Amino acid sequence: MSSGCAGCGDPLEPGAKFCHNCGRPVGGGRSETVDQARPGGPSRLPWIAAGIAIVALVAYLGGGAYGSRNSSGSSAPQTALDGFGIPGSAPGAISRGPDISQLTPQESADRLYNRVMLLAGQGKTDSVLFFAPMAISAYEMMSPLNADQRYDIGHIAEVAGVLPMAKAQADTILAGHPTHLLGLILGARVASLEKNETSRRAFDARILSVYDAEMAKRLPEYDRHADEIAQAVSGARRPAGGAT
Repeated sequence: MSSGCAGCGDPLEPGAKFCHNCGRPVGGGRSETVDQARPGGPSRLPWIAAGIAIVALVAYLGGGAYGSRNSSGSSAPQTALDGFGIPGSAPGAISRGPDISQLTPQESADRLYNRVMLLAGQGKTDSVLFFAPMAISAYEMMSPLNADQRYDIGHIAEVAGVLPMAKAQADTILAGHPTHLLGLILGARVASLEKNETSRRAFDARILSVYDAEMAKRLPEYDRHADEIAQAVSGARRPAGGAT
């Protein structure tokens, strides 16, 4: 068995199937993309690579004219540009894209995270799969990662349907901070999606047992993900077999 991840070089735990740092599969000799990891899904790697290159180039140049949403229907590249205009601009007015050279790595990752979550909330699965690899790569560039960043990677993987990667991030958060709420709620959501009720109930019990003490720490990431934490606590308090 390999002693280190072929992708990031971090040590691997005995029996690990995925790297707990970057989420790459162990033993394959090749990084697994978000799209490849989805069961039954054809590989879109060439399209993802081409789309990422185009969107990154356009955003970097930041000089194109992009106004309101294209009414003829959206594609993944068009979705990438939505919301990049200047708030309050008159309809049809020319606005410049952002100068991403002025963004910090964290700001770039945050922007991509927000984009993926927005698209997931709108049910735009194809666009989620388009942006998820780019978002995860943005976070990986900031290694070593803190618990908040690992949660973001895990949440991106979760909405993209790559549950092993999401679980790996939850496990890594909890390995370093066994009572961290973000690790617990990510683990609970993965268990629920895997239909592992025993594991989900165990996570719910842990969430409730540490909630008060953890919130008293006033960690910045708890403020950032306050809605998700509140939703998880509410779900954990429901009686077994109750409505979801």
